[in-house]
Amino acid sequence: MASFDGVDYFDLDSLLSEEERAVRDTIREWVDNELLPIINDCYIERRFPKELVPQMAELGIFGSNMPEKYGCAGLNNVAYGLIMQELERGDSGIRSFASVQSSLVMYPILEFGSEEQRQRWLPSLARAETVGCYGLTEPDHGSDPGSLTTRAVRDGDDWVITGTKMWITSGSLADIAIVWAKTGELDDPGSIRGFIVETERDGFVAKDQKGKLSLLASDTSELSLQEVRVPSSNLLPGSSGLKSALMCLNQARYGIAWGAIGAAQACYGEALSYARNRTQFGRPIAGFQIQQIRLVEMLSEITKAQLLALQLGRLKDRGALRHTQVSLAKRNNVDMACEVAREARRLLGANGILIEYQSMRHMANLESVYTYEGTHDIHGLIVGEDITGISAVG
Repeated sequence: MASFDGVDYFDLDSLLSEEERAVRDTIREWVDNELLPIINDCYIERRFPKELVPQMAELGIFGSNMPEKYGCAGLNNVAYGLIMQELERGDSGIRSFASVQSSLVMYPILEFGSEEQRQRWLPSLARAETVGCYGLTEPDHGSDPGSLTTRAVRDGDDWVITGTKMWITSGSLADIAIVWAKTGELDDPGSIRGFIVETERDGFVAKDQKGKLSLLASDTSELSLQEVRVPSSNLLPGSSGLKSALMCLNQARYGIAWGAIGAAQACYGEALSYARNRTQFGRPIAGFQIQQIRLVEMLSEITKAQLLALQLGRLKDRGALRHTQVSLAKRNNVDMACEVAREARRLLGANGILIEYQSMRHMANLESVYTYEGTHDIHGLIVGEDITGISAVG
């Protein structure tokens, strides 16, 4: 298989700054040299390659678009998006780890935490000396997070938290969890607050999620909190209501919109190389009309997604981004990547199911990405309400 050399049919490189290209190329090289040589074995072994985490920290991946005063790289949001793109070109599970650490753990501390909490945790998280996870989703409450049942009850100077969280990336690896719980009545989504919970505390248990057929090289866990006691200083003071939790998800969705492009690029690049080199009926299959149309459709959709993501990043850097635009981008780009992965797998024929090729691995992973951080249909309803002014739910 030929090495990946980028998919840039409309010269998007000319729209990037020198720094943005340099950041992308650095992560691209790391993915080629360090991640791709081991990811197939990790996938088969159902093992997250945690040995790569220190290297990722050294590259400045975690919280890369956050302020330098907290030990972060201080990059713009387009550069951050390009990092997510390159990581997911390697594997969705690796991008998921970086997304959780950055957008779902570091971001809420930055946005809703006290200055003391920022100074205490952000530099450590950026260096990956501390690993975090994000506890919002529950076994019975996925697309309806406002109905979560995890409770935090005040007891003197402490909070006592009880509840269960599901589908938690990095849960078994984490040193801290950002846990969302209701501090008031269970029917009041406005009482939802965020807490920093050290995973070593009594009553906190993380167990691996069994039976996955997707994201096999990612750590996915269920969290159980049984009367876990944390000091009042662990409450994120700026968190207030479901909106705070959803703001964190919006940060992650932004990265997903970029990351999905990377997975699609990997599949397209593999399909193109295979079509040029696979001979049937005396000629490369790239010379058959059906395969050329298949490749053109892949390239067309990737190119449109690239343009969408780039404009999304520019809006975010200007402070003009709306969360509904992120929903549209996540929805479109992940759906695109799912289709590209399927078409690439089909072009590869029987060989497409082998682990030595990457399209089916990406195809399986993207089925999870299609669902998490807001399902495809939920994002459709978010955008639908925005353009019509009428809510279709509730």
